[in-house]
Amino acid sequence: MQPGRVDLLPFHVRERWPAGRRPALSLVAPVFDEEANLERLHQKVVEVFGARGDFELVLVDDGSRDRSAELIRGLCARDERVKGVFFARNCGQTAAISAGIQVAAGELVATMDADLQNDPADLPRMIELLKHGGHDAVVGWRKKRNDTFVRRASSRLANAVRNAISGDSIRDTGCSLKVFRREAIQALPLFEGMHRFLPTLLRYHGYDVAETPVEHHPRTAGVSKYGVWNRAFKATKDLFAVRWMRRRRLLLPIREVVGG
Repeated sequence: MQPGRVDLLPFHVRERWPAGRRPALSLVAPVFDEEANLERLHQKVVEVFGARGDFELVLVDDGSRDRSAELIRGLCARDERVKGVFFARNCGQTAAISAGIQVAAGELVATMDADLQNDPADLPRMIELLKHGGHDAVVGWRKKRNDTFVRRASSRLANAVRNAISGDSIRDTGCSLKVFRREAIQALPLFEGMHRFLPTLLRYHGYDVAETPVEHHPRTAGVSKYGVWNRAFKATKDLFAVRWMRRRRLLLPIREVVGG
C-alpha cells in the first residue's frame, strides 16, 4: 500500500464466510502502539458482548512499533472471535479503519478506538437504536469529553467549520464510536482522511444517519497519537475534498423502471 492510498481487499478475502455463518456484529478497532490497552479492550468487549457470542473483534495493527502485533496474535489464539489484520508499515487511521471494515463479516459493523476512551458498553443501546429506528448508521457524540480544554475547544471549532463547509450537521465528527449496516459502509468508497467524514459521506449517498450521546473516558494507558495541530492542515484539505464530492455527486432522477 502506497502512502496516501487505501487499497480495497480482494473479493475472495472479504467474502470468506458463508452468509449463514456471519456474526451479527463486527467490532473494528485500529491499533497503533496500544500494547497497554489491548488486554483491557478484549476484556471489556467480552464483558459487554460475551454472553451473546455472535460477534467478532477485528483488531487492525497499523504497523505498531511495540508489542501490539504480538498481543493481537495471542488474543486470536485464545479467542476465535478475535481477528487480526496486520499492516507491513504504518498507513494511518483511515487505512486501518478501511481494512477492518472490508474484512468485517458481521451484519452490523461498529468502529471504536483501542484506547477505551470510547466505552463499548454504549454499543448495545446504539445497535437497538439503529434496528428499531430503521437507520443505516448511528454515530456517537461525546456528551462529557475527558480531554484538555484546548482539545475540547479545537474540536468544537473544527466541528462547526466542517459542518459549515460540508453542508451537514454532525455534532461530533471526531467520535470514533459508530455503528453501521454492513452493506451501507462497505459500499462507501474510502480515501485517505475520510474516516472523519463517514456519516456525512453516507448521507451524501442517501443513507439515514442518527446521532446519540455516548460516554467518554480519560486515557489511562498508552499515549495519544493525535495532537491538535498535527491534523489541522490535512483535515482542512480533506474537508474541501468532501465538499467537492457533495457538489459533484450524481442524483439520478429515475421516475420509474418497467420490466424485468
